[in-house]
Amino acid sequence: MKLISRKEPYDWGYTDITTEGEQVRDTMMDFGILRLPQGKTESVVTEKEVAYLLMDGAAKFTFAGQTVHAQRTSLFHESCSCLHVPAGSSVEIVAESDLELTVVATTNTKHFDPVFYSAADVRSEKRGEGTMQETSTRIVRTIFDKTNTSKANLVLGEVVAHPGKWSSYPPHHHPQPEIYHYRFLPEQGFGVCVLDDGEVLKVEHQSTVKIVEDEVHPQSAAPGYAMYYVWAIRHLEGNPYTEPTFDPNHTWVENPDAEIFPNRRN
Repeated sequence: MKLISRKEPYDWGYTDITTEGEQVRDTMMDFGILRLPQGKTESVVTEKEVAYLLMDGAAKFTFAGQTVHAQRTSLFHESCSCLHVPAGSSVEIVAESDLELTVVATTNTKHFDPVFYSAADVRSEKRGEGTMQETSTRIVRTIFDKTNTSKANLVLGEVVAHPGKWSSYPPHHHPQPEIYHYRFLPEQGFGVCVLDDGEVLKVEHQSTVKIVEDEVHPQSAAPGYAMYYVWAIRHLEGNPYTEPTFDPNHTWVENPDAEIFPNRRN
């Protein structure tokens, strides 16, 4: 299954969406949504490398002798906070309001220091400006990758595609498996995900797409609807993710001087 859809709100507690080692289109990652009502506490000792990405609400995180508070009210207008810990970490999460988090985990025997990334720590870029007639304007947030955590087996970030715009563009691919999990503003919005075999998936609020086998995966948001997605990548042993490979047939569009219709005639 490439596309996992969910129409109803997520239940309280943890809802798994993908599981490391599953038989069909294995992304090598556990991926799910954790929802806690105000006042609830979640206490765990992690068995894997885990990232807790704050989606909505106010939380208190306690880990490695540290306590931090974080709050978020909009995926689209605010940058993100995330707790990233190795296997064997004691983590306590207290819901200071109703709370939603994305949880990503994978097997990793390497130890690294737990890190809490505040919104100010997250690298945020406005991509697509000044090229392609502004048809690929989006915000790309990179929480962690090989540049700031060398021992992790995960890469994690977010994209906010402006209404009617493309993202993950020009089309690109990489052998490392990836997960996209979507939200829309307003929630009845939709977009499309185009995969390597020519299949076009309609993605909606709370859709999840599993990207494997080095597939290209450009995306587009429908006009009127902002499209947000979490992107999580799993490094491969001996082949970590660094940069994607872009389809050379389409890289010309990024040139600020590229001639595009209606100016282009052939």
